[in-house]
Amino acid sequence: MHTRHFLQLIALSALWGGSFPLLRIASPAFGPWLLAGVRCILAALVLTLLMRALRAHWPPRAAWPRLALLSVLTVVAPFVLFNWAALVIPAVLNATAPLFGVLGAALAREERLSSRRLLGCAVGFAGVALLVQLGPVAVTPRVVLAALACTAAAAAYGFGAILMKRATMAHDPLPASAVVHVAAALFLLLPSGVALPSAHYTSGALIAVAVLGIFTSGLMYWISMRLMREITASAATSAAFMIPLFGVAWGGMFLGEPVTWGMAPGCVLVLAATALITGFNPFRAPPER
Repeated sequence: MHTRHFLQLIALSALWGGSFPLLRIASPAFGPWLLAGVRCILAALVLTLLMRALRAHWPPRAAWPRLALLSVLTVVAPFVLFNWAALVIPAVLNATAPLFGVLGAALAREERLSSRRLLGCAVGFAGVALLVQLGPVAVTPRVVLAALACTAAAAAYGFGAILMKRATMAHDPLPASAVVHVAAALFLLLPSGVALPSAHYTSGALIAVAVLGIFTSGLMYWISMRLMREITASAATSAAFMIPLFGVAWGGMFLGEPVTWGMAPGCVLVLAATALITGFNPFRAPPER
């Protein structure tokens, strides 16, 4: 992997990590379903406007069912499941996504299931645990369901990354991203409408959901699809290890949550895990031309 790709992964993780404090502001006000629906509607709108400005064309209708499936795996399921699970347990379980990405790529015979990548997953889990200092959680039916929901969301995103990689090779990333979010908005329209009367809005929650929808959902999805054209699916999902790192950092800066030097070993392990999965080695000499 080139240095610029590795730096782009870090930048995307930093921006996605910013969604953690925003979710903690918006989720109690909107609820899991309505929050996911509004995010997708805003993302679909901004991507459609970009398409008009850049005079991009929609993918052919025959491609929409595959992109709708991609929407379910990488947008609808993760948004709803993570939104709900984050109200019960730490949302850090999305760090399991790289493992499912590695396994999915191996099952699809698109990448080799190497010991280096599996080691990277193990190191990443250890780093995330140190980073957020996960402690014992009382085992209740609600906690078990939340853990299963979180793991299912990570699995959906990890396996969905394979379809996302294939979509980038068949379609321009911008129209494909727009279709994904249009489909997601349609899927979430009915449950969002049902949840609408129980929502209670605040100015902070409205600002948070606007940033989540326009930037971390719409623009970042498009940018990640562009990046995935040039790197493997498992490398792209490895960014999930770094998202909690930045989530902790942004939470400390904007929500006053504790950030200590004791988290430093976890940061080092997370970066090492990402390098193992992506194959990035800053000390490797560039190939001779």
